[in-house]
Amino acid sequence: MNGSYIHIYCGNGAGKSSAAVGKGIRAACAGKSVYLVQFLKGKSNEELEYLRRLEPEIKLFRFDKYDRPYEDLTAEEQEEERAHIRNGLGFAKKVLDTSECNVIILDEALELLECGIVETAELVALFEALPEGGEMILTGTHPCKELWPYVDEVTEVITDYKAAQE
Repeated sequence: MNGSYIHIYCGNGAGKSSAAVGKGIRAACAGKSVYLVQFLKGKSNEELEYLRRLEPEIKLFRFDKYDRPYEDLTAEEQEEERAHIRNGLGFAKKVLDTSECNVIILDEALELLECGIVETAELVALFEALPEGGEMILTGTHPCKELWPYVDEVTEVITDYKAAQE
């Protein structure tokens, strides 16, 4: 898409978010503006405080209200959490439309599809909003293969390679 670059990190293995943040650190070291937008991460203060140390070079945004995983929330809480997440997606779209950053990391965005919070078309619209020369990185456990035709690179991180081959 328009000279931009989109990368997905997916799979059941550990390290997807870490790899995405690592790419963000490399970009920040090169003088690029990096935004890290996290979804469905809860409010883990330990991780959040560590990531905040990367500011102002990497700006961190979270849109979770609850400490518990999404699937453990009541129906009412899930509805409220969806509203917060949709605000986060709106924020990401605004950032892209105004070219506020060179690299945007949408951490756990693939889970939003899996949970039915967003539709494929909504993420594709974010891809299309990516400015020329911009980079977007998405992470999540689920591969969301319906997105693959729109992206430049997919990295699958798996825990048990032999089991995945069967």
